[in-house]
Amino acid sequence: MDKEMKRGGFIAFEGIDGSGKSTQSALLIQRLRREGIPCYATMEPTDSPIGSLIRQIMTGRIKTDNKVIAALFAADRLDHLLNEVDGIAAKIDEGTTVVTDRYYFSSYAYNSVHMPMEWVIKANEQSSAILRPSVTVFIDVEPDTALERIAKNRFRQELFEKKSMLVKVRENYMKAFKLLEKEEKVVIIDGNQPEDKIAETVWDEVKGYL
Repeated sequence: MDKEMKRGGFIAFEGIDGSGKSTQSALLIQRLRREGIPCYATMEPTDSPIGSLIRQIMTGRIKTDNKVIAALFAADRLDHLLNEVDGIAAKIDEGTTVVTDRYYFSSYAYNSVHMPMEWVIKANEQSSAILRPSVTVFIDVEPDTALERIAKNRFRQELFEKKSMLVKVRENYMKAFKLLEKEEKVVIIDGNQPEDKIAETVWDEVKGYL
């Protein structure tokens, strides 16, 4: 194996629910494939047993404490990074560019609605030590716009998809970006533009990190 093999990039998409980040992460994967860049699409919560448990909690099928939820997200993230089947840390080391729909900034923003942000950041320290994004792309929309989109696309609202909650989550994102501005590369993109224009802006911002 070539010891000089270049590591893959790691692009994390963030945003409140309904921001369009999932669409943009999929469009970026399509662009990477057209450009001939080896890439892998993923998301959090993952499809692992831990991720499945989180999804059941978020839809209200299972009840538990907010500290448990935050710890489950941290555990799911470590498994996402390190599991032997498709852990993303190894993929990046092997030269594959990974695009993830959510990473630890989601925990900072969402879990900090119910507990101190410093606690949540500390709980995710192992993940940030293993792998920081080359760049985090935040698709920014107003909560009212996000809720309109959610109402069109989903039958059941998850725990965090209420306006007052999304307002707080967006504030937490901005707080986390400011708190970690020396350690993290973050790009904020206006998510109210047409889909294709957002995709072009995303490409212009991330291509330098590949």
